[in-house]
Amino acid sequence: MELRTKKQKIDAGKLLFSNHDLKVLLIPLMVEQLLNSLMGTVDSMMVSNVGSAAISAVSLVDSINVLVIQVFTALTAGGAIICSQYLGRKDVKACNKAARQVLLSMLVISIGLMAVCIAFRHPLLRLIFGNVEQDVMDNSQIYFLITALSFPFIGLFDANAAFFRAEGNSRLPMTISALCNLVNIAGNAILIYGAGIGAAGAALSTLFSRILSAVMIIVLLGKSDKIIVSNHWRVDTKILGKILYIGVPNGLENSIFQIGKLLTTSLIAGFGMAATTANAVTGSIASFQQIPANAIGVAMITVIGQCIGAGETEQALYYLKKMMKAAYACMVLLGIPMIIFARPICGIYHLSPETMKITVFLLCYSCVCCMLVHPLSFAQSNALRAAGDVRFTMIVAIASMWLCRVGMAYILGQGLGLGVIGVWIAMTMDWVVRAFLFTNRVRTGKWLKYKDRLVK
Repeated sequence: MELRTKKQKIDAGKLLFSNHDLKVLLIPLMVEQLLNSLMGTVDSMMVSNVGSAAISAVSLVDSINVLVIQVFTALTAGGAIICSQYLGRKDVKACNKAARQVLLSMLVISIGLMAVCIAFRHPLLRLIFGNVEQDVMDNSQIYFLITALSFPFIGLFDANAAFFRAEGNSRLPMTISALCNLVNIAGNAILIYGAGIGAAGAALSTLFSRILSAVMIIVLLGKSDKIIVSNHWRVDTKILGKILYIGVPNGLENSIFQIGKLLTTSLIAGFGMAATTANAVTGSIASFQQIPANAIGVAMITVIGQCIGAGETEQALYYLKKMMKAAYACMVLLGIPMIIFARPICGIYHLSPETMKITVFLLCYSCVCCMLVHPLSFAQSNALRAAGDVRFTMIVAIASMWLCRVGMAYILGQGLGLGVIGVWIAMTMDWVVRAFLFTNRVRTGKWLKYKDRLVK
């Protein structure tokens, strides 16, 4: 049997991933993405009963924490791509070397970022959030201090989880995430409601759950017979250079992207408590619609990476198209119900009437935009990265972020007086530009010209 794409024929018997393989990889990834979203969302929901200051503080600090986590994600993505390509070439020894370099780098970077964030938390929060209410700032200081202590554990979990995914095992990271989310919820209940310590309770519970997740996955990786990282802890400059070739552009892209989001968050904070809370709540809820596409984007690192490593560029394009169709199907299946039930969903957060009105509108708007362009803007870019085309994605992402999302946010939101709605329109413009340029890159085939740079 032959599968046909626009310009190629693929023997179905030679496919690297069956439909079953994709399901085994994707379903746990989707669940894990859901659980990752839940950790921050649960914190926001459970502190919402404490007051608007607490929920705003948690949401604002989480936007900083996401910036830090994106640095870790970029590094682990670089390692995962290298490992996937080596596994595609059946070079297990080189794969193990790459894994060790990722862990060494992660330890150094995560501890360094933790130290910087703790030492400069006061001026950093003032710089980013400016003139927010003092009650919000006080809660932010406490929440940021405690959650910053979890950075090394986040980094270690992300790195080890990426190794398991590179070999096609996404179920184990999912299981650990599920357990730790339950621990986080229980901790929140005890510390927020029982001990009555609000945002600090949410932070302590999150810290403990992240420590637990790191310890568990490190122990389990030590028992793995595929990717072995327990010996010969030396710096390998050649392999480290390959990881950084992907990790540095990806890290710059993600970091600058999050800095841009922080600037727009700071802009929104100036529109008042209702706008700030509506933006935070909408972001939390809307993230659930994006989970399947995000999971598919992560899966592309494994699937496309192994195809490229095995020299199967036709299969890489085949799986890219197949997985993009799946991403759009999931977007529609989740988006339509979220629009229909927008008001009762937002009602979970105990919002004021003014905040509720803004939140419902933003959520419906976000759902429509996601169904139209989100997979092309974000999931598709991981296919380019998996093939080594990292500089193009970085340039597009940075330029689009600053010209569209940040620049137009100030023009539409502040200049034209559209407020938080103008900021979200600017975000959509960013998505559209990314979608067009990434799709054109794939169409022209230029994304494949770097395919031999990583593993040779």
